Amino acid sequence: MKQMDNAHLEQLVADVDRGGRDLQGLAGTLVLLTALAWSLFQLWYASPIPFALHLGIFNDTEARAVHLGIAMFLGYLAFPARKASPRDRIPLHDWIFALAAGFCGAYLFLFYKELAARPGIPLMRDVVVAGIGLLLLLEATRRALGAPMAVLGAVFVAYALLGPWLPDVLSHRGASIERLMSHMWLTTEGVYGVALGVSVSYIFIFVLLGSLLDRCGAGNYMMQVSFAMLGHLRGGPAKVAVVSSAVNGIVSASSVANVVTGGIFTIPLMKRAGYGGIRAGAIETASSINGQIMPPVMGAAAFLMIEYVGIPYTDIIRHALLPASISYIALFYIVHLEALQLGIEPMLSDSTPRTPLQRLAGWGMGLSGSIAVMGLVYWIGVGVQRLAGAWAIWILLAMLALLYLWLLRIAASHPDLPTDIDITHPTRPPIWPTVRAGLYYLIPIGVLVWCLTVEMFSAGLSAFWAVIAMLIQMVTQHPLIAWFRRQPTAHAWSLGWSEAVTGLQEGARNMVGIAIACGTAGLIVGAITLTGLGLRMTAFVELVSMGSVLLMLLFTAAVCLVLGLGMPTTANYILMATLMAPVVVELGAQSGLVIPLIAVHMFVFYYGIMADITPPVGLATFAAAAISGEDPIKTGIQGVRYALRTAVLPFMFIFNPLLLLIDVNGWGELILIVSGATLASMTFAAATMFWFRIRCNLLEVLLLLLVTFALFRPGWFMDFVAPRYQVQPASHMLEVAAALPDKGRLIVVMEGMNLEGDDLSKTVAVTLPALPEDGDLNGEAAGRQRLATAGVTAVALGGQVQIANVRFGSTARRAGWEQGWVIHEVLVPNPSRPSEFWIYVPALLILALVWLAQGRRMRARPGRLGRQAS
Repeated sequence: MKQMDNAHLEQLVADVDRGGRDLQGLAGTLVLLTALAWSLFQLWYASPIPFALHLGIFNDTEARAVHLGIAMFLGYLAFPARKASPRDRIPLHDWIFALAAGFCGAYLFLFYKELAARPGIPLMRDVVVAGIGLLLLLEATRRALGAPMAVLGAVFVAYALLGPWLPDVLSHRGASIERLMSHMWLTTEGVYGVALGVSVSYIFIFVLLGSLLDRCGAGNYMMQVSFAMLGHLRGGPAKVAVVSSAVNGIVSASSVANVVTGGIFTIPLMKRAGYGGIRAGAIETASSINGQIMPPVMGAAAFLMIEYVGIPYTDIIRHALLPASISYIALFYIVHLEALQLGIEPMLSDSTPRTPLQRLAGWGMGLSGSIAVMGLVYWIGVGVQRLAGAWAIWILLAMLALLYLWLLRIAASHPDLPTDIDITHPTRPPIWPTVRAGLYYLIPIGVLVWCLTVEMFSAGLSAFWAVIAMLIQMVTQHPLIAWFRRQPTAHAWSLGWSEAVTGLQEGARNMVGIAIACGTAGLIVGAITLTGLGLRMTAFVELVSMGSVLLMLLFTAAVCLVLGLGMPTTANYILMATLMAPVVVELGAQSGLVIPLIAVHMFVFYYGIMADITPPVGLATFAAAAISGEDPIKTGIQGVRYALRTAVLPFMFIFNPLLLLIDVNGWGELILIVSGATLASMTFAAATMFWFRIRCNLLEVLLLLLVTFALFRPGWFMDFVAPRYQVQPASHMLEVAAALPDKGRLIVVMEGMNLEGDDLSKTVAVTLPALPEDGDLNGEAAGRQRLATAGVTAVALGGQVQIANVRFGSTARRAGWEQGWVIHEVLVPNPSRPSEFWIYVPALLILALVWLAQGRRMRARPGRLGRQAS
């Protein structure tokens, strides 16, 4: 296979993310203007301006209809029907389909008042439009996402219609065509449900932010900085691929785009360094797919968790940070081990040779300096807010503008960064000049993080302000740099506006497939809610897993991977979150295991992403193989081996929620968790690569796996010493709830009858928020208030405590609390249980023994072995 040139790679990204058509003339202008109008509509919808002006306010249903209507219209214009269809023009039938699809998709908006006046009583016109719209949505899905996703949507629609004629295990009452069309197209239970709502509220604005960052040059800046910092190391190009993919995850949540953006440079450099084409492609793929799990801007599915789990996006970032970080650290270590095995020497010389201690000190100073700068920015911002009152926002904006001008002046005093890396004769750029040449790119990201974490804005509003900052920067950065350099600014202004418009247009084009996927996923979710399939899934999974939580998780992971062969990550997540996440939580609770809901959703999210690398269909693997010129199946198999360190993490944090930073008590415990998890990910990488200091024998591999398990799950070993919880009577529940710290978890065992009439017992938990500081409640009253805030109302009946009400949509309802069930007992942490972190001591001793044993073998067999391990 010959390596693809840049034009073919750009076409590959266009086919996957934006549709395959490259239109000119009137058709191209119409598509551009429609995409631009869509971006402007989404910015308007995300902004506070409509509420300030009391003008142009769209409710959720109207916004979803406009969103889907534009997506379906663009879907038929941007995505050709077949590979042989023309790419430079739009056939007449596609124009007809596009207009009809746009009308059907926007039907709820166009006739909102009429439909609201007769809810549940559709006219024949409504049913016909819904039926045509459903068929057009499935065809748009086939074009944008492939046949498997469209077929799956059609199967679920058929299942809703054919219920009475199916076998007993799958049969249901069925639904008439009128009821089905009304449910799917005229309510928010089907196509216009939660998934499309999240696409409107969060996903679009974040995808737009990523598109603007990429268009303005932030992606290239991060690549150049990574190359300057790591290019001189052993296996430097591979380490550049890992780090640049991690930071590029901020810019692009598309696995394929991430592979192509960095891979066109790193894969040829890795081949020259000695990794070979298959390893080079696999390293780039393994690092690029993990961009979707890297906070603060994650893949589209992460925003769906806001609705499915019911927690703010800042909490999702907090839970995702440690697993994502240690996954990248482990991959960085893997490529280093590969360099040792292959005897790869540095490609580039270090312009300032330093000892290992000097390098460590340099990294330490850089890290501490970065932390100090971030702390200084935070305290300045908070200080201004406290001192300036209502004037604080204007003072902060003025300071931000001055910072932007200062950083641009610094950038203008240095040559522009190159837009590529010389693959034939690579040279390492100087670190500090490269870093400061693009520091202003970090301002929009800083605005996003500030709004999310300090101002506590919603994810959508935070991204809106980041996009506004990004647009201002795109329009002004070229003219201001030219002005600082005393150059003409006319062309620079034109370039800035052109980049901003192109970024807005590309952001909308990137959203077409995601919006259509969310609409089709709504079809599947609607069929599940209409037929009650979710209840049958519980019984089916329980039968398959035979009551074992581990087998249930293995089954869930396998289903995610199989579905991912034909579905994008977003649709895969929606389906599994709807079908399997509640089942895992429920069956875990019945087994006495409290599985946090966020852990289950992260589990499904991780394995949905893994499908992008898994043969035989992984699109990211095919993109990497196209660059390396190697076989995609072999590249995929090697990539799966590298991705094992990501695949094992979901199982670990299901059984040990500390890895998601849940129930962490104090900084000391946090440091132990982070250190242990990081070391565990590295020992697992060494075990899977069969290389630590030198090649490992079977016993050493087993010992490394034992160390990995002990560091990831020290509580499993400590359970043999003392139980994790003590049992208290149900009558103490309110007192325990009052005594818990902020965001502490109340764990209870409850008994009751399910919908099938079976008596069950299950263990559930709910996170309790703190009471207001000015409140005067204490004792049982405080516990009752905290439970009510979490959605639970409990009453004492004699010696029993019964759940009187569980508020719909509350965190308690999502965690499996049941109205009418009786609290059997309350579980509190066992104070006499030794800290589980004592298990780290024997684990580290075993690791030290392996290290020393391999050292003796190295000294006994000097030569090439010693040189590789040095």
